[in-house]
Amino acid sequence: MNYVLYAVPFFFLLIGIELIADRWRGMNNYRTADALNSLSAGVLSTTSGLLTKVVGVLTYSFAWEHLALFELSASNLWVWLLAFVFYDFCYYWNHRLGHERNVLWAAHSVHHQSEEYNLSTALRQTSTGFLFGWIFYLPMALAGVPPLVFLTVGAMNLLYQFWVHTRHVPKLGGFEWIFITPSNHRVHHAQNPVYMDRNYGGVFILWDRLFGTFQEERDEEPVIFGVTTPLASWNPIWANLQFYVQLWRDAVRTESGWDKLRIWFMRTGWRPADVAERYPQAKPDLSRFTKFEVPLGLGQKWYAGLQFTLYVVAGTWLLGTGSEVSLAGLWLAWSWMAFGLYVIGSWLENRPWARWLELVRLAVNWPTLWAGATLGLLPLGAMGWGMLALYSLISLVALFGLPRREAALAV
Repeated sequence: MNYVLYAVPFFFLLIGIELIADRWRGMNNYRTADALNSLSAGVLSTTSGLLTKVVGVLTYSFAWEHLALFELSASNLWVWLLAFVFYDFCYYWNHRLGHERNVLWAAHSVHHQSEEYNLSTALRQTSTGFLFGWIFYLPMALAGVPPLVFLTVGAMNLLYQFWVHTRHVPKLGGFEWIFITPSNHRVHHAQNPVYMDRNYGGVFILWDRLFGTFQEERDEEPVIFGVTTPLASWNPIWANLQFYVQLWRDAVRTESGWDKLRIWFMRTGWRPADVAERYPQAKPDLSRFTKFEVPLGLGQKWYAGLQFTLYVVAGTWLLGTGSEVSLAGLWLAWSWMAFGLYVIGSWLENRPWARWLELVRLAVNWPTLWAGATLGLLPLGAMGWGMLALYSLISLVALFGLPRREAALAV
């Protein structure tokens, strides 16, 4: 069962409730562009996962079938309980090394780029975590945890983490000693030096207390969210590539062949000495920290939000039908999704060419619909074409009818 698919309506319901709570309490934890960027990264991640999950599933299944030391049955309750705790232990080390090693941080940093902290941040996930993430869960396969149990407790672990991404829940007393809570997960998303690289557990905070990575949230030290090298973009494609590009540039620039290789696996932030000298990076001054923002009119925000709805619906539909879609169909869906989300990101950045790129996106929908029907990705009929024509017409009227502010972001 795809638990994430069934959880999607509740995700958005709870985001709506949090928005109401924000308004009621006079808080401002949501910005349109930031929230859409986080959700775009999430939609791209789930779509990418349909193509890449085979890496983790096949390697885990192979290890379980051929290398397992014990035979554990999914019919035993204790196996499920053991697996739930075991998974979180593996997650702790996956998460911790995701902060401590350059190439792993390149994937995980996507989740931390938002400078806000709300429930939409929880859905901000990487599309490249599959590259190394599967390695950390192989101990479960070796212990004999059946693939069905592994996948289920993994989904439960992920779902638990959704609710802790909020600023509306205070400290929870004794609960804080055992479980991850909003308070100690706020610490994890901070860029304050006192908070950085702490509280890695997914469900249990016990691992952090045991291995010395726990940090309590302090009243006298308000959390500043985000990463020390700001994304400064609303583009989900660039969000996934930013740190890889930075590592690649440093690897190319260094004159040391050894450094070209080891930079990928050194501690996060490590740079070759010759590169650091020639291309220094300024350290952030959090006392003068300002959030990334691009001025947008209300109409522009509404347009981006409504267009994004199309990709939420498509992404949710793919979650439910992806197992029945051909590989060619999945690649088509991913390409269409990635391009559309890129265009919406450009629109939110108020790029000078965003309006014309949006026109291209609307035009691309037509051959994509035809190709999708040809590949059996979706049914096609007169009603489908009619709905696309109506959607395109309304979008065109809004696109050229909206007043547009002057581009405020340098190209």
